[in-house]
Amino acid sequence: MSTNIRQQFACDKAVADRFNSLDQRNIVQCQYIWIDGTGENLRCKTRSIDFVPQHPDELPVWNFDGSSTGQAHGADSDVYIKPVAIYPDPFRRGNNKLVMCETLDNKKQPTATNHRRRCNEMMEKCKDQHPWFGMEQEYTLCDIDGHPFGWPKNGFPGPQGPYYCGVGANKVYGRDIVEAHYRACIYAGIQISGENAEVMPGQWEFQVGPSEGIQMGDQLWIARFLLHRVAEEFGVLANLDPKPIKGDWNGAGCHTNFSTQAMREEGGINEIMEAINRLSLVHNQHIAYYDPQEGRDNERRLTGHHETASITQFSHGVASRACSIRIPRQTDDEGKGYFEDRRPSSNCDPYKVTAALVRTCCLEGAERKLSMMYVPSQGKN
Repeated sequence: MSTNIRQQFACDKAVADRFNSLDQRNIVQCQYIWIDGTGENLRCKTRSIDFVPQHPDELPVWNFDGSSTGQAHGADSDVYIKPVAIYPDPFRRGNNKLVMCETLDNKKQPTATNHRRRCNEMMEKCKDQHPWFGMEQEYTLCDIDGHPFGWPKNGFPGPQGPYYCGVGANKVYGRDIVEAHYRACIYAGIQISGENAEVMPGQWEFQVGPSEGIQMGDQLWIARFLLHRVAEEFGVLANLDPKPIKGDWNGAGCHTNFSTQAMREEGGINEIMEAINRLSLVHNQHIAYYDPQEGRDNERRLTGHHETASITQFSHGVASRACSIRIPRQTDDEGKGYFEDRRPSSNCDPYKVTAALVRTCCLEGAERKLSMMYVPSQGKN
């Protein structure tokens, strides 16, 4: 029997569905999900629970082998995973859950790539200002060999232009994957607000939000998990690299829309301009927070070309996609609303991005200055 035939039998979805439809006998499968030592990849494993959890605090703290995820050494390899948010599971369905978790070391303190706790502290300090976020996640679909999905194997597609929000088999590649992901997010309760084909062929974007406070980071990480899982079902990869293809092709970002209640009210444009002024003073610190490589990934994307600003210069403008900060035309017209930070990379940690925005725009005086001091990544444990 050939390898291809063996794989076909091993991976037959119709066969799997026969087992997935069996009675679970009151057992709930909870899939624990966490961020690994890279700060951008996700891991997961499942445990059985004999009740239907309604709140993450009802679920037990668990552990995993951190020496296999870049988060611990073999001699002391257990890393705790603490549930922080739960969502309906669109793959197993029924009462089964997806569980977003924090990673904690042997002293129950956050690991080096766990930025959720600090983010939540910032959100609690500023909760009276009701910070809202909307994050636009760009990604590139790729074959298993890493080649962009739908691209000729020995060449390139036509120049960018007809692909953005395009329609037709010669303009968009992988729509079935995108639609499946959209529905999976809706089922899971993610505040997904839209999707579209992007400028580079094979590249797509989905948007999550508006979400308030810590919910933004939780939901975007789960939406990314769903993207990778859906793509796995189709036998393709979802690549979050900020510049997946060198040359005259658009990179991928995670543009972040932000507002406080004061910005959304009459005269809010003044609050927006004050926030932009504050951001201009700490541009380098934000760049360091906006991708897992402390700005090095973004260097390949933020070149001043392909609808990006230069990574070394802060800028803002109305309706300009060549600026660090874009003020939407509608916001400028109405004198209130939100602004878009176009600097975060596609592989950013949304906990770090949203926390940085709140620290800079919402905290006052010495507290803002102290909390905004950049702390380099500690790397692997």
